[in-house]
Amino acid sequence: MTTVTASRRDTPAAVLPAAVAFGLLLGWATYTLHGTTPLLERVTNSVSAWIVWTAAAGALIRTRRLAVGSGALMMLATCAGYYTASAFGDAFGAGGLGTAAVWSVAGLAGGPLLGWAGWTVRHGQGDARASAGAAIAMVVLGEGLWLGLTLHYWREAAVFLAVGALLTAFLTVFLARAGVRRFWLCAVLAPLFALAFYLAELFVLDRLIGSF
Repeated sequence: MTTVTASRRDTPAAVLPAAVAFGLLLGWATYTLHGTTPLLERVTNSVSAWIVWTAAAGALIRTRRLAVGSGALMMLATCAGYYTASAFGDAFGAGGLGTAAVWSVAGLAGGPLLGWAGWTVRHGQGDARASAGAAIAMVVLGEGLWLGLTLHYWREAAVFLAVGALLTAFLTVFLARAGVRRFWLCAVLAPLFALAFYLAELFVLDRLIGSF
């Protein structure tokens, strides 16, 4: 009975609508919480606050293909929820459609990757699990680099970098206890991936958004 129940909960008909619903809620909450407190302002205005949820979802899903697809849908729904809320709040400016399109494309790139990463850390095999753990940590570490090196918000950057370091340590220990042979690759690759993430934000995402 337990196996049947678990399999029913892990079907596309159950998982994909849940991913969309959560994404819409996350996008709406992100817009609504803007400016409520300094901490929430920074958290809700961050890439990692959105995309890291797809890794959590991927870890909860048993099927790799569903984890990847859910990551994509969740990020598209998050963008839809955010910009719909901004339209109702009369904050959807002239460049809103272009900005929404850029973030949607970014979500289509990052959502599946993090969905896969979450699934692989929990359900995968071999060294791919360590690489997947590094991919999850890179989002928070890369955000810290962006806040410090580009925006010069050094206090917020220190918080993100500290959280990213703790996340890296947690994932590395988790992989070690799970018996991954080269678990240490998570700690080695995380900062390298974070640098790549930061450069992608700097030279691709920021320039695209700045064109609107």
